[in-house]
Amino acid sequence: MDGTGASGGRRGPAGRQEAIAEHVLSRGSATAAELAERFQVSLMTIHRDLDELERQGVVRKYRGGVTAQPSGVFESNVGYRMKSMQIEKDAIAAKAVELIEPGMAVMLDDSTTTLALARRLEGITPLTVVTNFLEGLNLLSRVRGIRLMALGGDYDPLHNSFLGVSCVEAIESLQVDLCFVSTSAVSGAYAYHQEQHIVSVKRAMLARAARNVLLLDHTKLGRTALHRVAPLSVFDRVIVDHGASGEALRELDEHKVGYDVVAP
Repeated sequence: MDGTGASGGRRGPAGRQEAIAEHVLSRGSATAAELAERFQVSLMTIHRDLDELERQGVVRKYRGGVTAQPSGVFESNVGYRMKSMQIEKDAIAAKAVELIEPGMAVMLDDSTTTLALARRLEGITPLTVVTNFLEGLNLLSRVRGIRLMALGGDYDPLHNSFLGVSCVEAIESLQVDLCFVSTSAVSGAYAYHQEQHIVSVKRAMLARAARNVLLLDHTKLGRTALHRVAPLSVFDRVIVDHGASGEALRELDEHKVGYDVVAP
C-alpha cells in the first residue's frame, strides 16, 4: 500500500507531505501509525515523508511519532504558531497597543504575538513601524498613515522573516521609541530562544529602542531554551495573559520585573 491509496497516490509525495504537515500543525502532534492509516500508505513511506518535513523544519520527529510543538532546541513552524494561543495573544496585544502613540517609531520582531499587535495599529497614525516579519509587512503595507520600514536580510521560510548579518546591520542603523518582542521561554531572570540566528536579531532590536516590551503567552513562562536572549531587566514591561501561574508570577516579582496580566 505504498502510495496507492486515495490519500496517498493521487496526491503524490509532495502533496501528501503538505497534507501531513497541515494535519500535524492543526493538531500539534501525531503518531506515525495514525498518519499511515490516514493517508493509506506504509509506515516506511510515512517515515520518509516525516524525515523530509523535519529536514524542512516543519516538524520534529520523536520515537513513534511527530510533533509541531516547540522544545528547548526546536521552535515551532510559523504555521503552527499562527494557530496557537490566538485568544491569549490577542488579549496581550490589546494591552500592548495602549503603549503606542501617534508619531512614534515602533519596532516589531517576527513573533506571532507581535503580529497580533500589528493588527491593532490601524488608526494610531502617523506611525513608523519597523519589522523583519513578512506577515507583518504584508499586513501593514495596506494601512494608511503607517510609514513601513522593512528590515532586509536572508529570507527564512521556517519563520517567514528576514534574518542574518544584513538584518542586524539594518537594525543597528536605526533608533526607535518602542520595541516589542516575544521569546520562546522565560526562566529565572532571563528570556530564552532556541535558535542563535533569531537571538542575534532580537538582541540587536532591544539595543536600538528607548523602551522594550516583552509579550508572552503563559506557556512561555517557567521554560528554558538553548540560548539566552537577554536579562529581563532590559524590558520596561512584560505583558502576560491570565493563564500565568502564581508561581511564574512570583518568580517575576522576585526578579523585580514589572508586568501586566491580561484576560481575554
